[in-house]
Amino acid sequence: MGQIMGSMQSNVADVFSGRRKRRRSTDSSAGADEQAHLDATVPKKKKLLTTTQYIYKALFKEQQNSDVAVMALDKVWHLHKVYLSQSPYFYTMFNGTWREAQQNFVQITILDDRITVASLDAVFGSMYSDEIEIEPADVIPVLATATLFHLDGIIDKCSEVMVDSISPETAIQYYEAACQYGVVGVKKSTFQWFQINLLSIYSKFPNLLRQISIELMSALTASHDLYVMQTEFSLYTLLRTWMFLRIHPDYDPEDPVQRAEALKTQERLANAGVETHTPSVDVVQWTYFTNRMEERSFLATPEGQPYIRVFQRLRTQYLTNHYMDLKIIYNDNIIPKEWLYRHIHSHWEALLRIDHGQEDCSPTQLDDEQFFENCMRCGRLLLEPGYQKWRWTGFNFGMDLILIMDSRRLNIRRHHRHEHERVLSLQTRRKFMVRTTVTSINARRQPVFTQTSEICTLSLEKNEEVPLMVLDPKLVHPLLISINMLVVNPPNQSFKEVVPYSEDGTTSLSDPISEIGADCERPLTPASADDSAVFIGDSGPSTPSSPAARPRIAWSASDADAICGDRAC
Repeated sequence: MGQIMGSMQSNVADVFSGRRKRRRSTDSSAGADEQAHLDATVPKKKKLLTTTQYIYKALFKEQQNSDVAVMALDKVWHLHKVYLSQSPYFYTMFNGTWREAQQNFVQITILDDRITVASLDAVFGSMYSDEIEIEPADVIPVLATATLFHLDGIIDKCSEVMVDSISPETAIQYYEAACQYGVVGVKKSTFQWFQINLLSIYSKFPNLLRQISIELMSALTASHDLYVMQTEFSLYTLLRTWMFLRIHPDYDPEDPVQRAEALKTQERLANAGVETHTPSVDVVQWTYFTNRMEERSFLATPEGQPYIRVFQRLRTQYLTNHYMDLKIIYNDNIIPKEWLYRHIHSHWEALLRIDHGQEDCSPTQLDDEQFFENCMRCGRLLLEPGYQKWRWTGFNFGMDLILIMDSRRLNIRRHHRHEHERVLSLQTRRKFMVRTTVTSINARRQPVFTQTSEICTLSLEKNEEVPLMVLDPKLVHPLLISINMLVVNPPNQSFKEVVPYSEDGTTSLSDPISEIGADCERPLTPASADDSAVFIGDSGPSTPSSPAARPRIAWSASDADAICGDRAC
């Protein structure tokens, strides 16, 4: 009985299951038929070209119904006067009394080497469309073409692309193009980028450094907003390298063969006991300047004359406040000796006046222009937040000034220890003028936010510490800190205005400056600009290493033999 009932239930289930399957199959078939009917009755939607796209495709790309042919750089474009007339250049041509107004063929002579066939095609095409795509690699040719045709909209677009893509590789070309085509915004942005990155970037890329023009370098050297990393001596070494590279365009310090020759020469000089105070890559440059046979300064030679105005804008008064800096500069014999002697004299006079308590020696009545023309420029890069303390090397007219970054506050302290009293100023109070600038930079080293203080006069007692700036929350690391400071009244520097071509180099001292203090054990100038600011932490001040120039002509063994021979190698 149980088996019969089970069999009946199974059959019933199969019947109903089959019905459900057939119903689903029927429903599915009906749905497909209905969908097919809908597809057949509902009209299809097809996206058409916009008017602009159609015009660009039919009239520019396919060149239909052209009424004028334009030839430039050996290529012909079949275009339309109504569209070309958007350009003031063509509007004047087609609507004035010019011969081209009655012709259907126009030949344009291109005198600007920056203009290319591709840039002409892009600019012509933009007149048929409401947009243009500009890549950084093509922006200068497009800018040159847009300038030729007076297309302000494209010039503005090029300006945006250039400002957004400033880098070590593009900055020089962008600046030169901005000057040539009058793009003020790009010129301003690139110059600001150079002020921030000249010393920290181009010292590492000599083949880019040599491309900087004399005009641009002169303006940067004169700028009070230049971020000098770390002291004025760092800028001097950069200028020395830059001048050498421009004089020797065939020298490539990055070439492995020339680098290996320089290393061998450095070893030979070291074995002969010749102190170069320079890395092996710089030994050729060091030799070029120090091994000259004439007494006159390099700036007084025919090769050095074009660079006078750059070195005149260098704050040379701050190159004589460190023994090793002074020794290297004297041995280089690039700057006229008269400049050095005048600075040493003015330094000594200022020190005596300070020691005598003369208040008029302190800079308190100077206007902004006088301050900026004569102030000391120092800088430092802070990669990460946290407590940091440092000083910049060199004698500072008896004041040991320490910078302290604590949280979001930058302070300055007049450090005075009793065991160093005869080296430091004994005056209870010392006055000086200072301005502080802090800039936050992005990964491309472009300025993101800058905070600048006013020029202020501080009067500090011994070991007194005061704030220079409370950092704005928008300032994020890495931070570039630039300090402009003046601790004594500036001397008259009119003697730097002229460097005669026939400068008499016979003036000498009984003991050359290079030998003064030869037995002194004072720490040497740092090996690089990045180390020239002495860090002061809990573990005590760091000791800078040997001085160095910056990366530097093909070097031969005979030159090395000549140097060693002069020194009884």
